[in-house]
Amino acid sequence: MQLTHLDEKDRPKMVDVSDKDDSFRVAVASGTITMSQRAFDTIISQQTKKGPVLQTAVIAAIMGTKKPVILFLCVTL
Repeated sequence: MQLTHLDEKDRPKMVDVSDKDDSFRVAVASGTITMSQRAFDTIISQQTKKGPVLQTAVIAAIMGTKKPVILFLCVTL
């Protein structure tokens, strides 16, 4: 599955969607996730049915910093 917000190495990337002025932002977050060893191994080996979990989480974090209420991977027009 190819997502527009991932580069050729499946790393999250920003996608230019407008001619907005540059801005500087800093965000700091932390958390804990608890899961089974099987779930962990599936995520790390990228064998999930719905695509790359870790990369999608990074994209969600980027989108969350842009707008508190988001429709995941959609651009507000």
